[in-house]
Amino acid sequence: MGDAEQTYREVMTREPTPATTPYEAATRDFVFGEVWSRPGLSRRDRRWVALTCVAAADSPEPIDDHVYAALKSGDISLPEMLEFILHFAVYCGWPKASHVEMVIAKQSARISQENGQEPEPWPTLANETLGDNDWESRLERGVKEFVEVNLTPAPPATSPYRHAGILSFVFGHVWQRPGLTRRERRIITVACVAIDDSPTPLTTHVSSALHSGDLTKEEMDEIVLQFATYYGFAKGEALHDAAEAAWAKKSA
Repeated sequence: MGDAEQTYREVMTREPTPATTPYEAATRDFVFGEVWSRPGLSRRDRRWVALTCVAAADSPEPIDDHVYAALKSGDISLPEMLEFILHFAVYCGWPKASHVEMVIAKQSARISQENGQEPEPWPTLANETLGDNDWESRLERGVKEFVEVNLTPAPPATSPYRHAGILSFVFGHVWQRPGLTRRERRIITVACVAIDDSPTPLTTHVSSALHSGDLTKEEMDEIVLQFATYYGFAKGEALHDAAEAAWAKKSA
């Protein structure tokens, strides 16, 4: 129990509440005593999975708690958290991302107040951070990035979704932004597509994460467990099966 409570303190940056129900006991003993304390992923990596899950689940209190803890601990900086929201918006939708960004503002100000400081100013972004504004070059880079990320040929630009969305914005801009590493974007994306029940993106992103070497099989196994803990073992089973199939194909 002691180790579980200490892990809770380190992860959530607050004292654990007494475990008076089966749910509370399982949260302490399993979620923090067994899952968060496992060595296969860094705490920062586990935070990306947990943040993705609670944000997608529309869980107000867990969103508040995990955003606060990620910022308070110093595991994730404010600019990194804001970059996470853009990537999350691409794969889980703007309305969900809008709510979480408001939570980030609230919790960041709360932490500054607790530290006796003025709220940390949000970064002022130059237009140059929006990427190449030459459309031909941007689309060319989008095709190249799509291939490098997905390890499959890029789709033809034959619909607004593919042309303006996938090639110009998602891979022509978002995946190339410097605020997060490609590996971190893969972790967030894998969790998002598993949440979305998207068979083809799930297969593609899990396979490319493993086949690229950005994530090892052991790391993917830990992502599956962390994901199942925060979004449910039924969804976790689909992610697990996709990872096993992708790894078997790589091994073959």
